[in-house]
Amino acid sequence: MMIRKFLTIVFSFVLLLLAACHSWLNISLPVSQTREEPVPIPAYPQFVGGDPDAGLNYLIYGDYIGSGIPWDLYQELFGEYTDTLLRREGDNLHVPYSSNVFTAANGVKVVSGNCFTCHASYFNGKLDLSIGESWSDFTANQKLKVKLLNLKVALTYKKDSPERLAFENLGHFQKALAPHIITEVKGVNAAFRLEEACVAYRNPDDLTYQDKPSFKMNGFDIGADVPPLWNVKKKNALYYNAMGRGDFTKLLMQASVLGIKDSTAAREVNGHFRDVLAWLNSLEAPAYPGEVDEKLARKGKTIFTLTCKKCHGTYGEEEEYPNLLVPLSEVKTDPYYAWYFSQQSGLADWYNQSWFSQSEPKSRMEPSLGYVAPPLDGIWATAPYLHNGSVPTLDDLLYSPQRPLYWRRSGKRSDYDYQKVGWNYSVETNAKEDWTYDGTIEGYGNQGHTFGDHLTSEERAALIEYLKTL
Repeated sequence: MMIRKFLTIVFSFVLLLLAACHSWLNISLPVSQTREEPVPIPAYPQFVGGDPDAGLNYLIYGDYIGSGIPWDLYQELFGEYTDTLLRREGDNLHVPYSSNVFTAANGVKVVSGNCFTCHASYFNGKLDLSIGESWSDFTANQKLKVKLLNLKVALTYKKDSPERLAFENLGHFQKALAPHIITEVKGVNAAFRLEEACVAYRNPDDLTYQDKPSFKMNGFDIGADVPPLWNVKKKNALYYNAMGRGDFTKLLMQASVLGIKDSTAAREVNGHFRDVLAWLNSLEAPAYPGEVDEKLARKGKTIFTLTCKKCHGTYGEEEEYPNLLVPLSEVKTDPYYAWYFSQQSGLADWYNQSWFSQSEPKSRMEPSLGYVAPPLDGIWATAPYLHNGSVPTLDDLLYSPQRPLYWRRSGKRSDYDYQKVGWNYSVETNAKEDWTYDGTIEGYGNQGHTFGDHLTSEERAALIEYLKTL
């Protein structure tokens, strides 16, 4: 039983795509003395067409990770399992919704994580495939477990066997990840550090694995909240700092660097992501499940127009989203995410000389010292708030003096506060308790976005009532 439990923990790392080891750099950020204006993000031509149903089908059954743990080994380790949430057909009925069973290029059936490891969450009583997962735990060091999993595969299958070859690429990149991605707090996601570690060991021209990295990664610790997928259709650029420019199908398929063999495989995946983009464009934000005070919401709409419209746009019959990049000097939220990708990370340089940028349809990365003012559709369901998930409720977001430095969720996904709109939490005096967010850590600060501080408590309540309707 203990061995099975241990192996379960090992494989859970594969499903969550985790790895670890960290250290912070002592850095000082340049602070602008002038208040800069938001900058419009230009639109880029995107693929029009595609089949939304085929796109979802590819996400929940597809082979876009390319390699994985051999299916027979998975069955040996975990036995019978029935997924009661996604309820897929065939072998996929017997793995969690965050994994896909597929046939690798050499004919071996394998299991690997899928996009919904990070982009789906059990919320409001059901599984939602478009809301970001805010309950991930990237804080533990999994380096030893990754080594043991690779050893288990090596002991189970002979060298050069089809099964070993079908696992090989995922095994390579697991080991590449292990020294680099871990977060200081639970609930945030280390996706870009994960990608950075993978591409460092890929030849930019053909995406094949290489033994030596193209660039050196440091111990910088970056974690972010996972945004909802239903807002993709409104965006002219992807990611919190708007660094994802150009063709969205290339940008959206970046999870494939975890296990695909080369650019030939990437090209096949990219063809399917035209359908994935169509599925994303078909998504709508969930409606607020409770009653809304219509009179109060109308008052809140007036306040929204005066306070929030400039950056976040308008909603309803005359809907318009401005796609603005707000400089750090204006928004004043924690700067480390924007700073890291603009000045420290090797990801953008690698990406812009790689297959992703140099072949059609082209995309590129343009990191900026600022953050996008996001669309607010379904904002009621997307707590915690800010790019680093540092603020537990909308009420706290709209009045910065009351934001807690240390706050802890109860651990229950149903424990949502529909008045303040966000997670019920307790204020702590330190980060010793499990699931306590520590806002004193660089990169995890809850400062900035003080645009609602001038509102009275009554005005703030009205604004929140309006935000429930978006």
